[in-house]
Amino acid sequence: MQINYWIRAFRLRTLPLALCSVGMGAILAYQYGSLQKKIFWLTIATTIFLQILSNLANDYGDARSGIDQARTGEQRMVQSGLISHKSMLKAIIVFVFLSLFSGIWLLYEAFFKNKVQIYHFLSFLVVGLLAIVAAITYTVGKKPYGYVGLGDLAVLIFFGWVGVIGSFYLHTQEWKPLIILPATSCGLFSVAVLNINNIRDIGSDSRAGKNSIPVRLGKVKATWYHYFLLTFATLLAIFYNLLISARFQAYLFLIILPLLWKNAWAVRNLQGLQLDSYLKQMALTTLLFVVLFGIGVYWK
Repeated sequence: MQINYWIRAFRLRTLPLALCSVGMGAILAYQYGSLQKKIFWLTIATTIFLQILSNLANDYGDARSGIDQARTGEQRMVQSGLISHKSMLKAIIVFVFLSLFSGIWLLYEAFFKNKVQIYHFLSFLVVGLLAIVAAITYTVGKKPYGYVGLGDLAVLIFFGWVGVIGSFYLHTQEWKPLIILPATSCGLFSVAVLNINNIRDIGSDSRAGKNSIPVRLGKVKATWYHYFLLTFATLLAIFYNLLISARFQAYLFLIILPLLWKNAWAVRNLQGLQLDSYLKQMALTTLLFVVLFGIGVYWK
């Protein structure tokens, strides 16, 4: 059925990872006493629309470039002919408008409902438009940035700093410098998911001219890069709690350490499709990190 093809194109397994950044932003807003339920649900909706938009654009862009012809991961809908180029382009346009609608509603609730703050509204609107552009141009266009090794930086920015700090600001209307630490943790764990994907696809990406970080570094150095991502992300979260003199239960997120070790082992010892299940494992581990971080904050 056609609906099943679209569900596969949406790549629902990527959504938990997308929700981690806005979830962390909400947790930090609660920690500072400013969590707003409507803002929370609107950030969730906007994030989901943006992530699906990114997935559809990635499917479309990789099919246009021809890179999917030799891919080793999950089947893509446009390249396989299950969804036409024209239909996918229409779907991309639909999710651009859904992202804009949800995002503008979110900004209205955050900045206009009680008092007009036009500067803040316009600033966040620009950030939202940049997020839409980034979602599309990762693999679409004459020079997609995902093909020159800039995908990792984009993930750190949008899944880490923009997602966490931006959503925190929407709740609180204030800036707390220390939250850049857990924001960076979320971003680095998200980059680790992308890194596994790119290590899995080193062969096909290299042949297709997609110069991801693992293609540039090679498998061995990309593995050490992976170790750095996992280690530094964990240390930043620990350092944040130390700086704010958090209670013992705030370190509950350290339960994920065996899962991180298992993921690091897989990246070192497995190849190609053997790594596929560890993409999901790393994404769910990141979500568990955020959930446990939140429980540690809530637990008094």
